[in-house]
Amino acid sequence: MRTIRNILLSMLMLVAIPALADSININSADADGLQRSLTGIGKVRAEAIIDYREQNGPFEYIDDLMNVEGIGRTTVEVNRDRITLN
Repeated sequence: MRTIRNILLSMLMLVAIPALADSININSADADGLQRSLTGIGKVRAEAIIDYREQNGPFEYIDDLMNVEGIGRTTVEVNRDRITLN
């Protein structure tokens, strides 16, 4: 039983550690970086983030991402821990 628990814990760490290390600054990232780092963000949404940023200036709050067409609360919440603003 202890071995199974240790294996499961090790597997969880393999999944969790990359997610923690893969934070991204949405005010400076390019489209490829946004796609790689954010769950649910593909090419079209990544380009929309950059377009919004260029037209409106830098994001002041993570929740401002919801102002980008096609990005809703669920996408923001799933990615919140990986997003930085500076």
